Amino acid sequence: MSDYIFMLESHLSSEQNQVVAEVQSAAKQAGVSLFLTGGAMRDMLGGFQIRDLDFTVEGNGLSVAKSIAKSSGARIVSQDDQRRSAELEFPSGATAQVAMARTETYKKPGAKPQIEAATIQEDLRRRDFGVNAIALSLAQASMGLLLDPTNGQADLGRKELRTLHSMSFYDDPVRLLRLVRYRIRLGFTIEERTASQWSNAREAKLEALIPPRSLFEELSRIAEEPNPSEVVAALEGEGLLGLFAPALAGPKVNPAGLAKLEKAGKLLPPSVARKEHFGPFLYTLTEKLSPKEKTALIENTAMAKDEVDRWQKLEARSKKLEEAARDPGLRRASQVYGLLKAARGEEILFLLYHSTSKPVQDRLRNYLQKYIELAQEITDAEVAATGAQPGTPKFAKTKESMMNARLDGKTKKPEPPPAESSLQPAGRGRR
Repeated sequence: MSDYIFMLESHLSSEQNQVVAEVQSAAKQAGVSLFLTGGAMRDMLGGFQIRDLDFTVEGNGLSVAKSIAKSSGARIVSQDDQRRSAELEFPSGATAQVAMARTETYKKPGAKPQIEAATIQEDLRRRDFGVNAIALSLAQASMGLLLDPTNGQADLGRKELRTLHSMSFYDDPVRLLRLVRYRIRLGFTIEERTASQWSNAREAKLEALIPPRSLFEELSRIAEEPNPSEVVAALEGEGLLGLFAPALAGPKVNPAGLAKLEKAGKLLPPSVARKEHFGPFLYTLTEKLSPKEKTALIENTAMAKDEVDRWQKLEARSKKLEEAARDPGLRRASQVYGLLKAARGEEILFLLYHSTSKPVQDRLRNYLQKYIELAQEITDAEVAATGAQPGTPKFAKTKESMMNARLDGKTKKPEPPPAESSLQPAGRGRR
């Protein structure tokens, strides 16, 4: 095993390692070379938490993604037929993107690119920043081989963001927004030549050429950031926040609300997909906007109806959960756990931010900070020891019963056996 494969496995959660195995199996079956790329490699080599798994194949990435979804039960969240790519969400909550190695040629700034299949080396060279242009081979014949044709590792070492060519912002102006987001999240500086390119692009007002859907995708990425309030503040400071809605400026930005939501989001367990932050984030971001101003945001980002509903119908959906969580009949911890375990993460996050009911807030926080951990103390091995067969309804029912007993204080976590002392019994000493 190469050092990089060992590094990767040690950085991933058990759920993410399972995803890697699923994707490797599908790529092998399809007969295509597979690489881990983009943000996953940047975060691994830079010492950051790996948020999403980005895979690139020298072949039809969309076909591989569909094969993965069929074999693993993963859900295709979105797909791009032109780029032969798809985003997947697995039953465990882990997420991944599978894409075709490609080149992108732009006839004019902000235009749709001409896409062609390419080698992994060509794919890496067309990317936005050096830190995102590193790949790790996961193919059997070259397992663990690191590819870094633009010297992105040096950028990581310098903690610096650098474009790969002088026309980067002209080709894809949304990179102007992305650079701000990466600067905030990673805490990196901007390389001098890249800063000059940025200034030239801003003077040319290239931000006005960002396609509406690219604006939407970037807004969605901001919602998933661990510190969205800082990203929003940085974009406002650069005069770029108004691209989403002209009214988003000054007192209408709601920085206090965003900071409160950000703090609440840190309570959610990793199993809650960050995509569930989208609705609460947009609710908070636009809380001070008028209906007409909110409509402008919808139009500027070409937001689809289901995307609007995730934001504008969230409050009504969350009220049902709030009423249930306020019920005085919820006396046992197991009852609270059962209710909130079945709820959507976006509704829990919204109520953490919005609900003024003390019982609701107490139950939400107890669930997130105590009950989840208590329930996880019941292992499959303990359940199997009762004679229940894994994978059967009886096993699931027994596990639920054991978790409820632990939550309600009827059982306690077994104490680990005392360690044997390394000291030998004292013998007779000299008199």
